[in-house]
Amino acid sequence: MPSDPQAVLLDLDGTLVDTEGAWWRAVAGVAATLGRRLGADDVPHVRGRTAADAAAHLLPSASGAAVGALAERLVDAFAERLGRDGVPVMPGALELLSDLAAASIPTALVSASPRRVVELVLPCLRHPFHVVVADGEAARGKPHPDPYLEAARRLGADPRRCVAVEDSPAGVAAATAAGCRVLVAGPEGPPSLAGIRACLAASRGAL
Repeated sequence: MPSDPQAVLLDLDGTLVDTEGAWWRAVAGVAATLGRRLGADDVPHVRGRTAADAAAHLLPSASGAAVGALAERLVDAFAERLGRDGVPVMPGALELLSDLAAASIPTALVSASPRRVVELVLPCLRHPFHVVVADGEAARGKPHPDPYLEAARRLGADPRRCVAVEDSPAGVAAATAAGCRVLVAGPEGPPSLAGIRACLAASRGAL
């Protein structure tokens, strides 16, 4: 179909699964052990960011080793919450993935979460992603373009002909910098395939 993208590249947390709250609570819980209470000013440094970024934000003057150790604590706390509370799937996410598979549109999962968290969540989505890029599997994480460029490279796709679906400012910045067409998922979930096609049909020259 002329209005189909070459591939669809999807964020995970907050786009396909409703885990942003769990990530925030995990970071806030660890921050509390450091005598730090998170507030609105911390949101851009936590939401959609890697564990290393969040750890560096909590320990701005610490050594690399200390930041790395704190990042591992954050991942442990996040994984523990997901294992205990479950992984809610965003409304419409399974339908979108099913429609993409039926249309034979290649998909990539591009996440700021580390591989072990991604592997914990993947069974809930019941979708055979062609490519998965987790935190640490590109030179730099979001908001840099590297994860999206890596996903497109592995798919053999032109980023300019791909659609990225994101929910966070960091993720939108990453996908935009990679040259992707970006659609934003909201509390109601990701856009449908029909919505993606309609958006592309309205601006055919963008891909």
